[in-house]
Amino acid sequence: MDVILLERIAKLGQMGDVVTVKDGFARNFLLPQGKALRANKANKEVFEGNRAQLEARNLEAKKEAQAIAAKLKGQSFVIIRQAGDTGQLYGSVSTRDIAESISGSGFSIDRRQVLLDRPIKSLGLEEMNISLHPEVQADVIVNVARSADEAERQARGEDINAFDDDDDFDDDAINPDDVFEEGAGEEGDAAEAVVSEEEDASAA
Repeated sequence: MDVILLERIAKLGQMGDVVTVKDGFARNFLLPQGKALRANKANKEVFEGNRAQLEARNLEAKKEAQAIAAKLKGQSFVIIRQAGDTGQLYGSVSTRDIAESISGSGFSIDRRQVLLDRPIKSLGLEEMNISLHPEVQADVIVNVARSADEAERQARGEDINAFDDDDDFDDDAINPDDVFEEGAGEEGDAAEAVVSEEEDASAA
């Protein structure tokens, strides 16, 4: 289907461009979202008649998006999830989860604005883009952890899944008396002395 773009669409074109797209993409997204018109003579005339207004509206929306991006850029949003010892989540974090977390901090974000190419399935920090406008994006950090305390540790750069030998094994905590039986060392010394005497007698 040929459509006239009413705004810039990534990988498609700029406002006013006539492009060919799949019918489903046009019917399910571009047309109902008001991002394009069917490319026919009547709609072309409508677009040209409203072009100045559309460009002004787009410029205003872009300025608003840039203001939001300045506040949003670099912010970290915590998402608490259950996970195993290896850090694998029992489930995954989706674009909807991320949008809800960001919106809970006072920003109005829709899940379709979260540019996530795959679900998040493990604990850790994930950097991603939020599309605020066809020409404006903001980078944010999603901090997925099992608790608020773990989220703070991750934010400081700690690896919450790292195995710390010092936490589970302390050489100084071992008492030799708990490992060896009493007198075991003395018996060993006596046996070595007998063998030494026998060797000396044989040599003589």
